[in-house]
Amino acid sequence: MGQLSMRSGGIGAALFALMVAMSNPPVSTAAEAIGGDRAFSFVAFGDMPYSIPNDYARFDRLIAAVNQLKPAFSVHVGDIKSGSSACTDEALQKVYDQFQTFDQPLVYAIGDNEWTDCHRNRETPFNPRERLAKLRQMFFASPGQSLGRAPMAVESEARTLPAFSTYVENARFTKNDVLFVTLNIPGSNNGFETTDPQAAAEYFERNRANLAWLTDSFQKAKEANARAVVLIFQAYLWDIKDTANNIPPASGFRATIDAIDREARAFGKPVLVVHGDYHFFEVAGFRDTQMRLVPNIFRLQVMGETQVHAVRVIVDPDMPGVFGFVPLIVRDNGDF
Repeated sequence: MGQLSMRSGGIGAALFALMVAMSNPPVSTAAEAIGGDRAFSFVAFGDMPYSIPNDYARFDRLIAAVNQLKPAFSVHVGDIKSGSSACTDEALQKVYDQFQTFDQPLVYAIGDNEWTDCHRNRETPFNPRERLAKLRQMFFASPGQSLGRAPMAVESEARTLPAFSTYVENARFTKNDVLFVTLNIPGSNNGFETTDPQAAAEYFERNRANLAWLTDSFQKAKEANARAVVLIFQAYLWDIKDTANNIPPASGFRATIDAIDREARAFGKPVLVVHGDYHFFEVAGFRDTQMRLVPNIFRLQVMGETQVHAVRVIVDPDMPGVFGFVPLIVRDNGDF
């Protein structure tokens, strides 16, 4: 698979022609068709608002741009604050309130900065497990529906697989024969800290829930003859590599990579992994634990941190590749 990335070096002319500056869009009498009769789009973003409180206004501008675009829904891949800022109830509530200003449904996958890293703030440390419980209470009070002003129904792992009733954050839903699945897979090695027994115990239980949700979701996709599957989570899974150019056993992501590799091969149709963590836009192939490309899987990494922009994902279930990608740039939010 080829790779498309957006770093400081610029972008190709073809992609540039597709970019949309949403600050002052032109008046149009009709929307351009984006594909076949069943085509739709969703907007993906994450790792924002980051620099507090300055980024609150920038995030509001992005929300306004998304509301104007009117996608089928939006997804936030986690990290609703920087890792260095305090994980206070007030900080979480502020972003929750912003989430609720999306006109269309918003689906949220939990990141690391809002819980696994919360003990690292020296001035206001929090227990990560307590913060995760708070996130579940605040953002997933209604496990059967998304966030946003017009929430949509979603299927929660907590209700679908009773053995994992704690994991209200893991959800899935179908749109035009494409299955979307969220998982609590954060950065910082998936919360796996070998020097902290409580953190390790939490990781093993959550990892078991994530793998069960992955397996069950791909089984559902196969039974429903879905055209594609989209996996949504925070982490860049290849963050920890050793000198042998593979993923070491100590990685908290190894089991996830193996599971996605196995399930996607058995599914045999397009799979898209949407994640954040590294803060720049990239479309690339998905690699296994030996860093080899896996067929039929693309990976979308969204912008974030200083780049308060998003990616519009075009989904046409009746086209062979199913997915297309258009950066959604908010002019007043600066460069990217």
